[in-house]
Amino acid sequence: MRRLSWRFLVASLVLLTLSRLGLSFWQWQRVHDAGGLWPVVLGGWRIDLSLLAMIVALPLVLSPWLGHRPLAVKITAWWYRVWWLLIVLLEVSTPQFITEYDTRPNRLYFEYLSHPREVSAMLWHGYKGVLFAGLLVLVALGWLGFRLFGWARTDARMRGWLRVPATLVLFAAAFLAARGTLQHRPLNAAQVAFSSDSMVNTLPLDSLYSVANAAWELGSERSASAVYGRLPEPEMQAIVRRAALLEDPPMDPQYPSLHRQEASAKPPRPYNLVIIVEESLGAQFVGSLGGRDLTPNLDALGRQGWLLARTYATGTRSVRGLEAITTGFLPTPAEAVLKLPRSQRDFFTIAGLLGRFGYHSRFIYGGEAHFDNMKGFFLGNGFDEVIDQPKFDLKPAFVGSWGASDEDMFNELHHRLLQDERGGKPAFTLAFSVSNHTPWEYPRGRIQPQGEPASVDNTVRYADWSIGQFFARARQAPYWDHTVFLIVADHDARVFGASLVPVRHFHIPALILGAGVPVQRDEHVVSQVDLAPTLLSLIGVGSVHPMLGADLTRHYPDRAIMQYGDNYGYLKGDELLVLEPHKPPTQYRYGVAGETLAPEAVDPALAKEALAHALWPSWAYLNQRYRLPPASMQR
Repeated sequence: MRRLSWRFLVASLVLLTLSRLGLSFWQWQRVHDAGGLWPVVLGGWRIDLSLLAMIVALPLVLSPWLGHRPLAVKITAWWYRVWWLLIVLLEVSTPQFITEYDTRPNRLYFEYLSHPREVSAMLWHGYKGVLFAGLLVLVALGWLGFRLFGWARTDARMRGWLRVPATLVLFAAAFLAARGTLQHRPLNAAQVAFSSDSMVNTLPLDSLYSVANAAWELGSERSASAVYGRLPEPEMQAIVRRAALLEDPPMDPQYPSLHRQEASAKPPRPYNLVIIVEESLGAQFVGSLGGRDLTPNLDALGRQGWLLARTYATGTRSVRGLEAITTGFLPTPAEAVLKLPRSQRDFFTIAGLLGRFGYHSRFIYGGEAHFDNMKGFFLGNGFDEVIDQPKFDLKPAFVGSWGASDEDMFNELHHRLLQDERGGKPAFTLAFSVSNHTPWEYPRGRIQPQGEPASVDNTVRYADWSIGQFFARARQAPYWDHTVFLIVADHDARVFGASLVPVRHFHIPALILGAGVPVQRDEHVVSQVDLAPTLLSLIGVGSVHPMLGADLTRHYPDRAIMQYGDNYGYLKGDELLVLEPHKPPTQYRYGVAGETLAPEAVDPALAKEALAHALWPSWAYLNQRYRLPPASMQR
């Protein structure tokens, strides 16, 4: 057992070091700019020894007692073979994961495993070559592991008087290596982070450590205070309320963000509301926002409505975007509330609020709404119906890996809005597209592809074509004159960058148009959490709600909030305050023109404001303080 343990330890260290060197040379320019190879290698050895010590601890400590027994040696051999395969699997899949998400495998890795149909179809259609290459490497290294960790030999029988001291020495060595430090806090990812490039900071980790750590933290519903530090609750509440311009004292001390918002629009009856969430449509693709000019239809529509030209997403996942858009909830380092257990009932959504004003609310999705628990969350929190692809009235013309094409989703949306006209009841519809997602599938004959047909640029062109087709019909439809539309992205595609928070990849399009909407280009900094309060005001619904976002028809907070993995960005004007786990805050001046981040001295007041906004949503979620007020308050 001791011989197997040392062999596993050495082989794994060699494998992980070679993998880390390969990743570093692949990303050499960023590694070089961040401080060079040595911090990556040194930090990596610390992390590897910590992880491997946890794996070998039990067999190693038991080896003085059982190492001479063949059965124990055989079990130990299989123990190490299984761990070796896990290490190899995760390291082999790391390059493609970095390509997609600009980070080592994290909780996304195992979250996607809960949706095997969609993910397997995506991988098969878009990554056959990568899959085959990865499988060959996995088989080869797996075979090597099976040869290395055989059970042909047992340890020499240890003398009885040596067993206790040997056990104590081996336990102490494994414990110290696993803990990784003599400091108060055990070794963690923050202690090997050394640069302002968040991707490079993940290279000292190994992927098994990264995934296991993410699984552990996800299960704990971790609070932001455990990640970024603490503020006294009264001070946190005061800062957050003051930033949101809420009056004192609170309407209800138990729910301190509750406040009354009067609508700026006064239509004869409240307008219908349609929110169109576009998958992965970052500003980098939108010509009118300084992007690559792939969206002529959206650009044209932007000249006919209220274009919020500096809107920023709260995160990099669809659930994070849907969280901000439908609930106005601020982001946290934990999962989005769509997937957390305490928010599956009685959590605030604009659908639940509008239901009290007689609205019928629905969610239309081209895929299957069980993905990311969208169906469960929406039906539990105010939506009257969820219409995913299997429930479409109109048969889709094209179905890809992720579901019905964008034009099919828009056909269904148009069909349902026409039905609403016959019913006479005000309606809120949330529609979510799927086409602009790997492996970039869309129906032929709609656009003229440029270059490789299956590419993000061409699916953006197709998504834009679908938007143009829908609004050409909508303008002629009876619902146009009493409906407010929002077109907004959930997040950008493939968020990456050599900074702690790559702000430019949080920049997304947001366009409001329709009944009574002013035509203007707006250059104020806006967050996704500001959209829902603004829409309520534009459709003529004054109400009491807990949202901390701003009604942009009345004032601009000129701040955006961005959760990038464990890093938290608070952009106020052109000042970006970044919070990292267990580290002091850092501050940068953000230059929009060159997308630059210049380090600056930390403003203590801004640091407190950012920390308060990072802590508040965790407090509200864990204490269940983000709810609809009693119906009597709406009067």
